[in-house]
Amino acid sequence: MIRQPTAVDPSWPRYSSRPFPHYRFIPSLAPHPLRNPIGHSYHSPARRPKPFPPEQWRSAPTYLFGIDCYNYAFWWESHEVLEEIWKAVGQRSHQGQFLQGLIQIAAAWLHRFRGDEPTASKQARAGLARLAEIPDLYMGVETRELEAGVRDYLDGRRDTYPLIGLVGLDPVGTGPDATETSPSRDSESA
Repeated sequence: MIRQPTAVDPSWPRYSSRPFPHYRFIPSLAPHPLRNPIGHSYHSPARRPKPFPPEQWRSAPTYLFGIDCYNYAFWWESHEVLEEIWKAVGQRSHQGQFLQGLIQIAAAWLHRFRGDEPTASKQARAGLARLAEIPDLYMGVETRELEAGVRDYLDGRRDTYPLIGLVGLDPVGTGPDATETSPSRDSESA
């Protein structure tokens, strides 16, 4: 059995009812999800989320799933999901910078799990630099609180990576198998 990261809080709120993959991808330890025929997403159609204004984050299922993946230690998957949105909204836009910050922080925790502390630190600090330019509350994320948690985890003042709670959105359930559905969250907005 491949050693995998575990969720800090297995009862943490879920914001998407989209199921998690059956394993967390850890490079060089598990089949690549997209390139290997036994990968968890090998036959999945490519998702191309439509760009959305930041204030419409509550009805952006790909974004909500990306946050869920991050919170449940599916860091590679979170990175991939959020990167799809990042490309759609414009990489240099304010929203793009925010998403890239989250992507870099998710990547940092994957590197830390793999034992590559220098790369983890570099990625996390790059993510923090991007978040520093973002308002205190952006797309449901309390950015200053997240920044403090990232710094504390990097510097050893906390034992676990910080989770992201979304302000202003009721969860669809709790735990990794949340199955309640909300029609406005199940599919991409037109």
